[in-house]
Amino acid sequence: MLRDLNRDGTRESLDQPTSALSNSLDTAPKVRRLGAWAVAGDLPSSFRYAAQGLIYGFRSQRNFRIHVVTGAVVFFLGLWLQLPLEQLAVLVLTVAAVLVLELINTATEAVVDLAIGRRFHPLARIAKDCAAAAVLVAAISSLVIAVLLLLPPLLARLGV
Repeated sequence: MLRDLNRDGTRESLDQPTSALSNSLDTAPKVRRLGAWAVAGDLPSSFRYAAQGLIYGFRSQRNFRIHVVTGAVVFFLGLWLQLPLEQLAVLVLTVAAVLVLELINTATEAVVDLAIGRRFHPLARIAKDCAAAAVLVAAISSLVIAVLLLLPPLLARLGV
């Protein structure tokens, strides 16, 4: 039998009819969550939490900082070379994909560490390695795209 805690701390079976469960939850008092379990109550809070994630990623992850700087250099190089807007958009998307995957990699590592602690588990290694591999694949493809888009106009600008 599945059981869960009601909001008032009493136990209730989860395998009872859905209508009975939803009725009991509708009348239960709202509980305010604190800390990591907090749910954003409004849109500004959601953006603040996202900004905190970006700040954490930038401060704690060396590779994230490297990708941000590299992406900025590539974008400004594209502007300097006066690439068409479509090509600049492709550069932005590829850099953004690498940054997004780096943040997902960081989140995956944190969740795995939270779940298993300081113990070794082969599935934890697989999860972390695959998340890191996703970043690597995105970074390599982003590099190839940047070379394909930037090298011809750069060589033309340099007169080569």
